Amino acid sequence: MNLRKLLSCAALASLLLLASACGIYSFSGTSIQSDVKTVTINYMEYKALKVNPNLSNDLTEGLKEKFRKMTRLTQVDLDGDLEISGEITGYDVRAQAVTAAELAAQNRLTVSVKISYMNRKYPEDDFEKSFSAFADYDSNLSLDAVEGTLCEEIIEKLCEDILNATVANW
Repeated sequence: MNLRKLLSCAALASLLLLASACGIYSFSGTSIQSDVKTVTINYMEYKALKVNPNLSNDLTEGLKEKFRKMTRLTQVDLDGDLEISGEITGYDVRAQAVTAAELAAQNRLTVSVKISYMNRKYPEDDFEKSFSAFADYDSNLSLDAVEGTLCEEIIEKLCEDILNATVANW
């Protein structure tokens, strides 16, 4: 009985090793061809009308961190096999839920970005695409009071969406 368990475990381990060694699928959910080794993530320019002085840097660093954690790619400053660049095109606050007295009960902060993705090894995967993410907050609070927390939440969502669109083929 122990020999049967040992053989089953060995077969499973071999299968897992084979699946991860082929370089096309990883257990983080990414789908990167084995000959793609590097990524360049350029600074996200700020082009929105309403100003948030930290958002470009925070989004750029968040995206770099997401790629460090979730892929095997080496980050390089220039000419990576993959290159991601973009700009923040929108930073807007709007009333989301209105009370019977026609007052805003909740506001929504929405950040929009336009991303250009270039795959130097597989140019058929290149795209230019817009992404947006939002977070709601109570209208009794000022944007200044909650902006940092909201932006962290929004950046996390945007980075996840960009990662999925570029290397997870979702």
